[in-house]
Amino acid sequence: MTDKKLLERIAINPKVMAGKPVIKGTRLTVEFILNLMAHGATIQEIMDEYRGLTHEDIQACILFASKALENTVFMPLSVKSA
Repeated sequence: MTDKKLLERIAINPKVMAGKPVIKGTRLTVEFILNLMAHGATIQEIMDEYRGLTHEDIQACILFASKALENTVFMPLSVKSA
C-alpha cells in the first residue's frame, strides 16, 4: 500500500479528540496506538482489542508519526561536558 493510501486512514478534525490525529472513523488517536506499541502491545493484540482496526490502520499510525518527525529539528536540553 502506498504512503498516500495509508495516510488517508488518518483524520484530523478539531471536533474529534481536540484535533489530535485519529484513525478515520474512530476516536483512537495515533498517539494512543503508538503508546500501546511502545508498552509492548503487538499489532495483533491491538486489533483483537479494537475489533474494527486493520493492520493497515496501525501501519498508518506509524507512518504518520514518521512523517510528522521528518522535518523536526531536535536540540539537546543540556550539553554534557567531557
